[in-house]
Amino acid sequence: MGQINLVLAGVGAATANGALGGFVVGSAVEMPRGLRINVVSPGVLDVSVPRYGAWFPGHEPVASGRVGRAYAKSVEGAITGQVIIVG
Repeated sequence: MGQINLVLAGVGAATANGALGGFVVGSAVEMPRGLRINVVSPGVLDVSVPRYGAWFPGHEPVASGRVGRAYAKSVEGAITGQVIIVG
């Protein structure tokens, strides 16, 4: 699934993220009519550090603009079945 960032008390989020990533990769081959499916997986956003930064010690904050460009790549690009990690 790419880069793994462990966060204390993050088992619920890790479970959900793993399920989403697996679903996207597995379902891409079954999408009808040329439809595509991707998921964007950012680290902690720079604008979220004041509120959530203590939960992500040692993590490099991700600029919101980079996350926005990853979403644009997912929607407007030609890729499918990808987990786009922004970290």
